[in-house]
Amino acid sequence: MPKTVCIVSPGNLASNPRLLKEADALHGAGYAVTAVVCDYTEELRGTDDEIAARVPWTVVRVPRPFGERVVTMASRRLARLVDAAGGRITPGLAGRAHGGPVSTLRRAAQGIRADVYIAHYVAGLAAAAPVARRRGAMLGFDAEDFHSGEGTGGADEDFRMKLIETIERAALPSCAYVTAAAPLIAKAYSDRYGITSTAVLNVFPLDMAPAAPSPGSAPGRPAELRAYWFSQTIGLDRGLQPFLQAMARTKSRVRLDVRGGDQAGAGARLTALARSLDIADRFSILPKAAPEEMVRLAAAYDIGLSLETDVSENRRVCLTNKIFTYLLAGVPVVMSDTPAQSALAPDLGVAAAVVPLNDPDAIAATLDRLGDTPGALTEARGAAWRLGRERYNWDREKSILLEVVAAAFSRREREPACPR
Repeated sequence: MPKTVCIVSPGNLASNPRLLKEADALHGAGYAVTAVVCDYTEELRGTDDEIAARVPWTVVRVPRPFGERVVTMASRRLARLVDAAGGRITPGLAGRAHGGPVSTLRRAAQGIRADVYIAHYVAGLAAAAPVARRRGAMLGFDAEDFHSGEGTGGADEDFRMKLIETIERAALPSCAYVTAAAPLIAKAYSDRYGITSTAVLNVFPLDMAPAAPSPGSAPGRPAELRAYWFSQTIGLDRGLQPFLQAMARTKSRVRLDVRGGDQAGAGARLTALARSLDIADRFSILPKAAPEEMVRLAAAYDIGLSLETDVSENRRVCLTNKIFTYLLAGVPVVMSDTPAQSALAPDLGVAAAVVPLNDPDAIAATLDRLGDTPGALTEARGAAWRLGRERYNWDREKSILLEVVAAAFSRREREPACPR
């Protein structure tokens, strides 16, 4: 009988490429995989249908429960009262107060017998931990972010981080393994909870890459340096404003395309800033696109941007999937000087340039070096292409995940049998 895995994650299938890669890798290694996910977002439902129909593992999609928001609000009020009285907020109350589909995911996971329950995100951890404990199964956790370090300050944020830390502190020490999307995220979890955590980078399969490198701009001095940034949501805390300010100061001509959802109107504010800097003709907002299209779309550009800010500890220690999307596309990366990105930069060599967001003149100088130095961009593109093929891709990185999971099963087999 194959070993059984149940992955538990909030959100839609289409919104979590990391889960899809994980499930594919585990299935390919011979595990029987079931993913319990949510069916929340109407605009993603059609894509979820397509994914569920084509994957070789089992998908269980749970609907949004009636009254979820009411339960969350009531639980948060109770948690605040307990905290104000000096009492102990239990992990169960913290999970309900944190919000999200904890109870729905937990009920669905309870119906699935598995050797290991792998949680994604805080709601997934709060849902999977009690199920694994009751079944005498292993618990795993994959941290795409440093969740208890996501706070941006203020009383509400501090309390939300306290709820997350309560959930993590109760569950993570009992995990058979913890993986994280960046080395400094792994270190942050290890330092905070005294656990072992292994970095599994958020890279992508080689079959997503173009068959050959894009020629990019013409060799020599490009007439226009084409920059690209993408995300699910366009925001004003993603380092785009200083980049626009730098564009207005360059000697070389630079254009920027930004792709993502603009529900909060950040795109309009960025457009207004570009207009005030007299560079509106070189700035465009593009619509969201499917995750599997991101590498191909990035390949048309000269540089990709990963301009993380220091708005939270998580932003300081994360490595976004943007970086590895660009590399797989053969596109060099301009990165802000966060600790995580600064630590990665030496491994990327000329395929990366690190810039300070508080100095638009320094960003402009970096852009001018790429745009005005003959051969600089060609060399950077070649280095990015090689790194994407030889190191930063899922075909290589998934072996780390499989080794971690196999080691957890090996340790389990050496332990005395537990009643199931």
